[in-house]
Amino acid sequence: MSKKVIQTDKAPAAIGPYSQAVKVGSGELLFTAGQIPMDPETGELVSGDIQVQARRVLENLKALLEAGGSSLDKVVKVTVFLKDMDDFAAMNEVYDQYFGKNPPARSAVQVARLPKDVEIEIECVAMA
Repeated sequence: MSKKVIQTDKAPAAIGPYSQAVKVGSGELLFTAGQIPMDPETGELVSGDIQVQARRVLENLKALLEAGGSSLDKVVKVTVFLKDMDDFAAMNEVYDQYFGKNPPARSAVQVARLPKDVEIEIECVAMA
C-alpha cells in the first residue's frame, strides 16, 4: 500500500512531527491531521467564540482536502474534539453550513485539553 504526504500553505503548518494529511492506497482515502483554529497566513490562533473558531478549523480542513484532490463532499468520517461540550450546539450551527447535505458519519467528544489550549480540533477521513 502506498502513502503520499499532502502539504499546503493554505492550512496551518504542522506544529509537531506529523503530516498535515496523508493519502493512502491508490489514492482512495485521505486522512487529515486534527486542525485547530489557526490562521495559516499568520500562524496565529483566531480569536472569537466557538463559531468563529469552528469556521476557521473547517476552512483549514477544506484547504487540506482540496490539496489532496478531495473535497468536503467526499468526507466520510469526522471527529470533533471540544474542550467544553456546552459548545456543541453552537459548533453544530457552523458545521451544518459545511456538511448540511448528506453529512458524513461523526463523533464528537469533550476532552480535557487540546494543543495550544484551543477550544476545538477537528479531523476527518475522505475519499480522494
